Amino acid sequence: MQDRFQFQRSYPQGPLYAAATGYYSYLYGTSALEQSQSALLSGRSSSQWFQHMIDLATGAKSKGATVETTLDPRAQAAAAQALGKLEGAAVVLNYKTGAVLAMYSNPSYDPNSLASHDLTASKAAWEAALADPTKPLSNRAAKEIWAPGSTFKLIDSAAALEAGYRPETLVDAPTSLKVPGTTVTIDQNCGGTSIPLSQALAVSCNPAFANLGMKLGADALRTQAQKFGFGQKFLPEIGNSAASVFPATLDVPQTAQSAIGEFEVAATPLQMAMVAAGIANDGAVMTPYLVTDVRAPDLSVISSTTPKVASQAMSASNAKLLQQMMIGVVENGTGTRAQIPGVVIGGKTGTARTDASRNPYAWFVCWADDPSVAVAVFVQDAQIDATDIAGGRIAAPMARAIIQALR
Repeated sequence: MQDRFQFQRSYPQGPLYAAATGYYSYLYGTSALEQSQSALLSGRSSSQWFQHMIDLATGAKSKGATVETTLDPRAQAAAAQALGKLEGAAVVLNYKTGAVLAMYSNPSYDPNSLASHDLTASKAAWEAALADPTKPLSNRAAKEIWAPGSTFKLIDSAAALEAGYRPETLVDAPTSLKVPGTTVTIDQNCGGTSIPLSQALAVSCNPAFANLGMKLGADALRTQAQKFGFGQKFLPEIGNSAASVFPATLDVPQTAQSAIGEFEVAATPLQMAMVAAGIANDGAVMTPYLVTDVRAPDLSVISSTTPKVASQAMSASNAKLLQQMMIGVVENGTGTRAQIPGVVIGGKTGTARTDASRNPYAWFVCWADDPSVAVAVFVQDAQIDATDIAGGRIAAPMARAIIQALR
């Protein structure tokens, strides 16, 4: 560029990757990878000090490093295509390593407009983004938390299995459950008033899981949630994710509501992808990461990420049982729209309404055996009534499309 700034950032597929790359703006600073990797990209990090000194001595122009991300273009493009015009997000993880293969938030924005050397245009783009009620600058995938609805039943199920329950253990599933101490009733016909835990998950039985949550107790649910990552922040490469929340104190009725992913329980799509990933990985939750290698101009490796276990959320034997329960959800339950012939998929639907005046959130979280990925899809407005299984109708086909793109 022939102007006072000399160089300008260019984002060839800006909106597609904006949630990960962030922006570089002369007026508004940096965000996400642009912020965390700025020193490396400019050649001024401490790890590049020796080369910088050589460049100064020889008069050579300093060159920045190359940052290689874990993102898979197929998964990223499939996530964007699946969501279309719907507000929401999708996260895809390699559950064996924690590598983030896709992180897409919709609507997105074009970081090229903020990087422009035309500062008047850059300012106009920034102000338009801030004024947009759909909040395109928000990272719904990792930096916003939402009621997870029935996807939280995976955590209930994990806690139950760890407490000695088995998939065939019968749980109380009344067609109408009056929450103690309240006027609230949870109504649903789940195929019997006493059903196996596996069936309760397959049909996403609210009365059964509200009952189960009260029997296990808030402490057991909280501990299990924390083992999967609730309360922690991940992905420092983007300035850290939001911490998912399970309330610190709950009475009995609040515990019942929390067990079905309501009350004040809130999670990022990243966190719910980690739940599915941990179950698929025999209970081991891998630390998610977005940068795999940083290379010097001569392509030598400056740094490389080694996959590491964040926690053992549950025993391997119980994780295998929960895997089978999740397969039941996709084969015979609320998640049948996620089926792919020849691929083993375990999943869980979720429908959450926190405001009676709006349509529900739709969720689907799952894992596949080939490829070895965990997927979380979140739709902020399912555009259907809350009485329907929004996660199964809206989000499950999106997850299926993303998995198919990676095969």
